[in-house]
Amino acid sequence: MFSHLLPYRNYSTININTTYHLKHVHITVARRNFKKMEPVESAANLRSQFHEVLRSRRSPLVPKLHILQTLPAKPVVEPLFQGIPVDFEVMTHYPKPRIPNFEALLNEENFYLITEGGEQGRVPVLVLSMKESTQSKRPAVVYLHPTNANKEYLRPLLEDYASRGYISIAIDSRYHGDRAKTCTAYQDALVSSWKRGDTMPFIYDTVWDLIKLADYLTERDDIDHSKIGITGNSLGGMHAWFAAFIDTRYSVAAPVIAVQGFRWAIDNDQWQARVDSIKPVFEEARIDLGKEAIDKEVVEKVWHRIAPGLASEFDSPYTVPVIAPRPLLIINGEDDPRCPIEGIDVPISKTQKAFEDAQLLNHFKVIIEPGIGHDVTPSMLKEVSDWLDKFLKP
Repeated sequence: MFSHLLPYRNYSTININTTYHLKHVHITVARRNFKKMEPVESAANLRSQFHEVLRSRRSPLVPKLHILQTLPAKPVVEPLFQGIPVDFEVMTHYPKPRIPNFEALLNEENFYLITEGGEQGRVPVLVLSMKESTQSKRPAVVYLHPTNANKEYLRPLLEDYASRGYISIAIDSRYHGDRAKTCTAYQDALVSSWKRGDTMPFIYDTVWDLIKLADYLTERDDIDHSKIGITGNSLGGMHAWFAAFIDTRYSVAAPVIAVQGFRWAIDNDQWQARVDSIKPVFEEARIDLGKEAIDKEVVEKVWHRIAPGLASEFDSPYTVPVIAPRPLLIINGEDDPRCPIEGIDVPISKTQKAFEDAQLLNHFKVIIEPGIGHDVTPSMLKEVSDWLDKFLKP
């Protein structure tokens, strides 16, 4: 049924400036002094550096933050959308679980997880599970929404996973859903980050929340702490990628239409589609930098300002391989302009080498779906489901 999903195996056939990337790797390794380190040590060092970046722009922490705090929340009846999510069609037609009296058997939890001070430090969390279970501890899956969406948007997927024995979890990412007051909240936050440099709403701040979410999940008695998967689409897939990189408690990862080469895109003039997805911040930067048009210099300066290291030491060639040896599935579209497949040649090759060294090649899979742009398809969702089942289900 899914034979048209072709594993990406022969990376040498991609037309890519490999020489540049190898040179760039050498420079970065020398600057970070990773070359003499063992793989485990270098991974720990990179995680430590990224954690320092995350901590550098936290709002004042709430008292006794090492003690997890939650507050009750009500179900969201009319969730806020800031535009049309990238996978809107596939989600609206996703089938519901075929279980008699499913709604009566479903347990729903709504609460806020406090991750730091301030309004954005209240993370809205939705947890779905079945009330009756023969398992005292169940596997969990964290599913993360794309730009413009919210946790309620993922409910069909959460219900599906819950019906199959998972505890399924979703959150609103920063300035989305219940964390947004206007239909421009996310774009406004990106512009503010460029202007003020005090927040990191593009990827990083939500990754901080996901670290704290892992703290919470590993304190629950009904979850098997060794079986927590994380996945997401588009922006949610980027959140899953970076959360799996920084936090090894996420034991299986499956980012969808997310993994890309930010540095590669700048150097190969392939940044336009990604920039267009959050264009207001780049337009603001263009004006501030006195440019007539957005160019690669503007793009590089924006990434450095709103997500330090995203186009350098924390880019995919360095952070994706660190997920090994935990199971990792990467799914992209062949014609995706936001995540050009040529831009992931180096990270995929390095990640494959990491799994080879761990003698766990069956824990790594890349699927490039032919003829698909920046879209999520039913077959992609099925592949993610099969991947999580393979490594998380008993």
